[in-house]
Amino acid sequence: MHSGGTLATMSSLCISAVALFFLGMGLYGLVAPGALVRPFGIELSVPEARSEVRAVYGGFGVAVGALLSWAALDATGNLRAGVVLTVAVSLAGMAFGRLVARAVERPAAFYPGWFYFWVETLGAALLISCA
Repeated sequence: MHSGGTLATMSSLCISAVALFFLGMGLYGLVAPGALVRPFGIELSVPEARSEVRAVYGGFGVAVGALLSWAALDATGNLRAGVVLTVAVSLAGMAFGRLVARAVERPAAFYPGWFYFWVETLGAALLISCA
């Protein structure tokens, strides 16, 4: 049987793992927006397009990663569960969008669509199990 401290530490480690994913994606989006979206066949030929990727993938990713990191440290107090649930539901929504895309577009390859579907699904499940 685990002590309360061990379970809290395991929960924080789960949340931290997802936080690192978001932080990594966010930093990559800020530094190399074209490279981040290239696997999806997206070309960023104008500054406005690169700015959009930096904002949505970069800034948002860093913000979510920082928020999850804060939750992992329990610095949010009563907000921890809400932060974790919100990000889990967001990831599940992204995975659902990929299922809709699969039904409408029928992409042939596993990567990147199905790969990120599973990353998002597993991330959501991990957060829910760690909340």
